[in-house]
Amino acid sequence: MQMPEPNQTIISQRDALAHGLRQIVGKDWVISDDAQRRPYQCDGITAYMAMPLLVVLPGSAQEVQAVLRFCHERGVKIVPRGSGTSLSGGALPLEDGVLLVTSRLCNVLAVDEHNRVARVQPGVPNIKITEAVSHLGLCYMPDPSSQLISTIGGNVAENAGGVHCLKYGVTANHILGMQAVLMTGEMVELGGAYLGAAEGELDLMGVLTGSEGLLAVVTEIAVRLEPIPEVARVISMSFASVEEACECVGAIIGVGIIPAGLEFMDRKVLDAVSVLIKEKFDDRTAALLLCELDGTAVEVDALVGVVSDVARGQGAIELKVSTTEEERQRIWSSRKLAFSAIGKLCPDYYCTDGTIPRNKLPEVLNKMADMSRKYGLDYANCFHAGDGNLHPIIMYDAAKPGDLEKAEEFGADVLIACVDAGGVLSGEHGIGVEKRDLMTHQFTEVDLQQQQMVKCAFDPKDLLNPGKMFPTLCRCAEFGRMHVHNGSLRFADIPRF
Repeated sequence: MQMPEPNQTIISQRDALAHGLRQIVGKDWVISDDAQRRPYQCDGITAYMAMPLLVVLPGSAQEVQAVLRFCHERGVKIVPRGSGTSLSGGALPLEDGVLLVTSRLCNVLAVDEHNRVARVQPGVPNIKITEAVSHLGLCYMPDPSSQLISTIGGNVAENAGGVHCLKYGVTANHILGMQAVLMTGEMVELGGAYLGAAEGELDLMGVLTGSEGLLAVVTEIAVRLEPIPEVARVISMSFASVEEACECVGAIIGVGIIPAGLEFMDRKVLDAVSVLIKEKFDDRTAALLLCELDGTAVEVDALVGVVSDVARGQGAIELKVSTTEEERQRIWSSRKLAFSAIGKLCPDYYCTDGTIPRNKLPEVLNKMADMSRKYGLDYANCFHAGDGNLHPIIMYDAAKPGDLEKAEEFGADVLIACVDAGGVLSGEHGIGVEKRDLMTHQFTEVDLQQQQMVKCAFDPKDLLNPGKMFPTLCRCAEFGRMHVHNGSLRFADIPRF
């Protein structure tokens, strides 16, 4: 994995840049000491690390504006970062770039109960939004597994999903407006929750959601709130084979039921979490599905009956249905603890997130087993089965020469298999650096040029999070050039703007 060559001239200016930034945010909020910068070397994908030039923690949108303007004038790169839970290297710092951390922008600014909207800053942890409005009978529905610490700004940057995105949609479906700062320091307000937003305008809010910090730094978000469902129950369904569990996923959707969540865990995951939750799973179980159903009490009771019948028809060997909220939370704890539990089984692991059509689940999972044998690395599967969002956990030991490279190749093969099966490179983790060099497998050269033109429109100097997402470097001037041959401009009569 290659990153742009660091600009040594910028690096030599570290002390002067730190002094200037301290004039903006205060002396305590610019980190230049080596030991204090070290915790910011990576995000959730620890395979890739770099020491940031400086770490800056602005305390307001106006300070974000001033920091960006300061860096833009001096040609200094900026990498935005929330709590650093990204699993694609999206917040990987640059040796010649300032890491702009939004953790001080952590307030729920306003709640409009009547219109079911909350206005929040980007550093608010996902779960805190629901905690702030639960007394009103409302919640914020997207719930990535990292929701205790992942921030809403990071969720917007990666268009995060979560267990409930099958029924309720991903982050983009729950964002009504945003305030963002461009690299020049210009502030823009987008969407229906802000004064001045107009119908028929370009969907720039949609462009920024999922843009991975390449276009702007979001400083406020207006989020859609949902009523807390009257009843929610979860069914735990055990299967003797991975294939039967995968077939059951399609069968449930096929009868017209869209669960609130439909999750898959294989035997390796179950064995790992059983120690943490102090519960033993049936020895015959090769895979487990968790299916959550919500709505009114009458509706949920009926749906539980239908799903249970479907599961038995697909060969389920054991069914457990929650009857209380405590039971529901206990059943879900096995899924929520999965990734931390796997961390106890191996020194390092590599998790990716390709997405495929549901009917391709057995085929792609069988290919993963072949890849495991090919590379000599073990793996576990825990993923959002309902929308085909795979999260294979590839286990390796970074201390063993060649192990990381094998894990990277294993992960790349999984993603290629996903695209070849009619899927996409990412469901929610984003492209970052992890999938950057595979973009040409999903997109044509023309596709990538169009995407880079959007990047250039927002950030013509390529100072915001450079080296991420796009597999080849380009200069924005390349997209605006005109070819002159023998002193003549082709099609000279065509107006040019």
